[in-house]
Amino acid sequence: MLSDKLSVLRTKHKLSQTELAKRLGIARTTLSGYESGNRDPDYETLKKIADYFEVSTDYLLDHEIDKKDDLEFYKSKIATEFPYIDLMFKDLESFSAEDMKEVYEYIKFKKSQKDI
Repeated sequence: MLSDKLSVLRTKHKLSQTELAKRLGIARTTLSGYESGNRDPDYETLKKIADYFEVSTDYLLDHEIDKKDDLEFYKSKIATEFPYIDLMFKDLESFSAEDMKEVYEYIKFKKSQKDI
């Protein structure tokens, strides 16, 4: 859900709502509405948020749920969320979609341990 992801991204980057709102060129109350789920951003603002945090709009909107078994989908998710890891894909060319899903979930798990 956008509200959850936005709040997590902002907190992870150690930004207040006021700081992020200024960087996005929107009012703090507008950002607060996005985080609470009471408002939805327009397309341009959604794109600004995605660009700022270097994630896809699909990631913010949870559209990736429809593509759970797609190998390219998981490669893209890993490359987007962990930009320097794409260098290892040459070694993973023989992996199936399920294998890539496991790699993605493991990387997310290991990263979350460091974020604690």
